[in-house]
Amino acid sequence: MLDITDVRKTFNVKTVNERIALDGVSLHLEAEDFVTVIGGNGAGKSTLLNAIAGVWPVDSGSIVIDGRDITGMPEHKRAIVLGRVFQDPMMGTAATMQIEENLALAARRGDSRTLKTGITREERAAYRDQLAQLGLGLEDRMTAKVGLLSGGQRQALTLLMATLKKPKLLLLDEHTAALDPRTAAKVLELSEKIIRENHLMTLMVTHNMKDAIRYGNRLIMMNEGRIILDISGEEKKQLTIERLMEAFAKASGETFVNDRMLLS
Repeated sequence: MLDITDVRKTFNVKTVNERIALDGVSLHLEAEDFVTVIGGNGAGKSTLLNAIAGVWPVDSGSIVIDGRDITGMPEHKRAIVLGRVFQDPMMGTAATMQIEENLALAARRGDSRTLKTGITREERAAYRDQLAQLGLGLEDRMTAKVGLLSGGQRQALTLLMATLKKPKLLLLDEHTAALDPRTAAKVLELSEKIIRENHLMTLMVTHNMKDAIRYGNRLIMMNEGRIILDISGEEKKQLTIERLMEAFAKASGETFVNDRMLLS
């Protein structure tokens, strides 16, 4: 499970640029929750994911994953229990290394380094099978440099790498925002498939209201560093963009013309 309790983060403290990014955020996720996170720019979505990932320390509050308090744990140690896919397809992989080499690095995350052969025959066969499930033909290009892949292929590979060791929590930070609509839809389908088959607890930040409604079993909306909506179960299944906009206006006290204003 994930338990976030009263987490606060302020940037540029005691300056003219002081900004409260997280204002007492508390959130509980069960083991197989797939939660989509939406909100306008500056709402605190990516800040929340960065706090969980340990990109910088929070000012106060606690973050506990599967009973383990990781609040003060450095970022590189959290990588053992976390998987993350970023918005930029160039992040999360080593461009000058081969596809199979990238997968080997992901498979060895958190393990002690040895002088054994880099990639065994059995590992190579396993990587081929896993790549084949993506349906992108990458299983026939395992020795190709990752830098030669398209944005969609690279993001799909990053997704596979992030989930190769079945993390306690998967963080998807607008991971389709830089892709064209068709490729984005493919990566989202792959994401849902991998999450479902591996029973992964997931937080997915998105700017797309349709995707936020369509995917996952729960939706939270952030505004000014706070969670103002938390919709799940049958209510989420019946959710529409219009109802979501109405709920936002009621929860935040703000009015707006359309979802573009909300998510601009």
